[in-house]
Amino acid sequence: MAREKQPEAAAEAEGAPERSYREQLDYLNPIAQPLASRKLTRKLYKCIRKAAKHKQIRRGVKEVQKFINKGEKGITVLAGDTLPIDVYCHLPIMCEDRSLPYAYVPSKSDLGAAAGSKRPTCVIMIKPHEEYQETYDECLEEVSALPLPL
Repeated sequence: MAREKQPEAAAEAEGAPERSYREQLDYLNPIAQPLASRKLTRKLYKCIRKAAKHKQIRRGVKEVQKFINKGEKGITVLAGDTLPIDVYCHLPIMCEDRSLPYAYVPSKSDLGAAAGSKRPTCVIMIKPHEEYQETYDECLEEVSALPLPL
């Protein structure tokens, strides 16, 4: 009986209309600053897709936290609609301490999809790689230019 319900749930998820960037902003956490613009969000997703092809991403709070502590460099992308906030509220502070650029995007499901996963994910670190260096540098420049919260 449980197997019968799974395809229905998958069909409902596929049939559900995707929310626009503007609609996703309604579900943001109060700590989601600096927030990537619509254009930058698209660039970050594109960079994540390229990085995922070359296995150059770290995904999930535990893995990203471990590699930030080890001193790995990259752009940290956090999902702005993650609840409870306590799950990942320490990551921006860790990034600031190590001078790593970070930005929030509105949706964890879109973030997971960009990484090639069916599961939503609340944080991804994009590592630099020569195959997509131009896209990475563009994203790095724009994320670094975002104003940090006080």
